Amino acid sequence: MKRIQLGNTVFEGRNDAYLFDRESGPTTLVDTGVATDDVRQQVRAGLAEYGREFADLDRILLTHWHHDHAGLAGEIQAESDATVYVHEADAPMVAGDGANHRAEIEERNLFERWGMPEEKATELFDFLEVHDEIQGESPTVETFDNGETFDIGDGQLRAVHLPGHADGLSGFEFAEDGETHLLSGDALLPKYTPNVGGADPRVEDPLGTYLDSLARIADAEYDRAWPGHRDPIEDPAARAREIRTHHRERTERVLDVLGERDAADAWTVSADLFGDLSNIHIMHGPGEAWAHLDHLERQGVVARSGAGEHDEYELVERDLDLDAIFE
Repeated sequence: MKRIQLGNTVFEGRNDAYLFDRESGPTTLVDTGVATDDVRQQVRAGLAEYGREFADLDRILLTHWHHDHAGLAGEIQAESDATVYVHEADAPMVAGDGANHRAEIEERNLFERWGMPEEKATELFDFLEVHDEIQGESPTVETFDNGETFDIGDGQLRAVHLPGHADGLSGFEFAEDGETHLLSGDALLPKYTPNVGGADPRVEDPLGTYLDSLARIADAEYDRAWPGHRDPIEDPAARAREIRTHHRERTERVLDVLGERDAADAWTVSADLFGDLSNIHIMHGPGEAWAHLDHLERQGVVARSGAGEHDEYELVERDLDLDAIFE
């Protein structure tokens, strides 16, 4: 496996793509980077280091639909005729079947429900519109589900569905040099904690779903994880537990906010957690606050009012055991 490091000035930066070019196996690229000129040149240069170009690729596997992972898939497919695979839950978002971030937001009245000020919603939509071009050309896609395997010559990549950050987010497990590795996409990152709630509001119970994915990563005890951003993770189980602890602490902060107010919406809780927000974080901040509030509602800790128009949450269970929620 060969790592190709990419820049990314649009989102968090330092994306990774991974090349499998083993004897007798299909030449496979996992993730493509965002569709900008700089990243396009970096992918080409990275492939060239290993004697390959776009036209040589037989297969592209996508960890999830976000543009910084799938943006160049259509363009590479057009040049190589490579088959593009993505988890079935994310296929409509990659193939451009009328499914996109803005449509999902508007259909579910998310910003109104979260209590987002109109001027902030306008700022976010302006940001998304300016960056529409990073989505790139939509490829024709084939779908996979959890557990499906892909031959890479002298081994296999096995898809591991790890939803939370995105509904169809999937890692790919493989063996190399006697160790078990995971291409973790954005399910496990070495520096940031992947956003839940705002990054893909299609996910049902985003926080609870993500906690389940982290538990599966920890239980698998991989020797190393290769994330979608930045550098390899040498102890994936420990990192998964660390992120779980982070969300437990964030839940405590959410409860503190509710304890100080009669009721609060996701935007108000987000402001207490993260302060003033700009660009994509206008979506990610209240989205993550909502993910925690929604999970607490499911646990019977908070009650929601507003009938889906402007949701407010109040604390109804003050004597609770957080360890039970995060066991």
